[in-house]
Amino acid sequence: MACYSEYEALKDVILCQPKFMKIREVINETQKYYADENIDTEVAMQQHKQFSKALEDRGIKVHQLPPLEKYPEQVFTRDIGFTIGHTLYISEMGREIRQGEEKVLKEWMNEEHITIKDLKNDSIEGGDVLLDRKTVFVGVSHRTSRAAIESLMQHESDYNVIPVPFNEKYLHLDCVFNILSPEEAIIYPPAFHEEELKLLTSRYKTIEINKEEQFTLGTNILSIGNKTVLALPVNKEINAKLRENGYEVIEVDISEIIKSGGAFRCCTLPLDRKRGCPRSL
Repeated sequence: MACYSEYEALKDVILCQPKFMKIREVINETQKYYADENIDTEVAMQQHKQFSKALEDRGIKVHQLPPLEKYPEQVFTRDIGFTIGHTLYISEMGREIRQGEEKVLKEWMNEEHITIKDLKNDSIEGGDVLLDRKTVFVGVSHRTSRAAIESLMQHESDYNVIPVPFNEKYLHLDCVFNILSPEEAIIYPPAFHEEELKLLTSRYKTIEINKEEQFTLGTNILSIGNKTVLALPVNKEINAKLRENGYEVIEVDISEIIKSGGAFRCCTLPLDRKRGCPRSL
């Protein structure tokens, strides 16, 4: 088990079927928009199955956590934990409706004899944690506190852990920023203040996403290695930009799942990525 970036070849990943997925308590802006319509669980299950198959077809080992009825947001496995190097971190979830999901992950990890590091009493969610070799960007949000980031700094002193404040209405950092390669990233500029925007755009060649496709979570793609990403068919403009920049875009429809506020990156907890350079290097 080892992860050092967002873009190296994905080998092992944890998913969870949206068997009990419903908007029971509105906890983000996307859910507010879809609350009356809510989620068709049968459709979400079928879409998730196709998503899982798309990963397996690329040789990625997919593990499935057991879905429990009391956790309607459990499909978003990314938020429950995150892997830095050889360490998988688990912390308390930021919202009460999601608290307890981490226990399911811990039980699974114990059964698989995988060592975890428990950040007790620290709210930090994986959607706010983006890794690029020796740098870790961590969003400061309603779900991730500065105290939790400081705790992570102490645990990972060999990494440059950088707090990144952003407009908290966008939920997690990976809803407005995503690292594609050592040189490139997707970004939604209006989500950031000038200082943070300057930091990110000076580090990466940024591919900007528009307001409409940020809302449909075009930023929240999943890189699986070799400049290949999974993305939503509806986000035509950002997908075209990615292709123009040399990326293979695999379009998979999980439009029912995104009604709850997360897309491909949110639905995946990587355990292992094969180290190596993308073909652009």
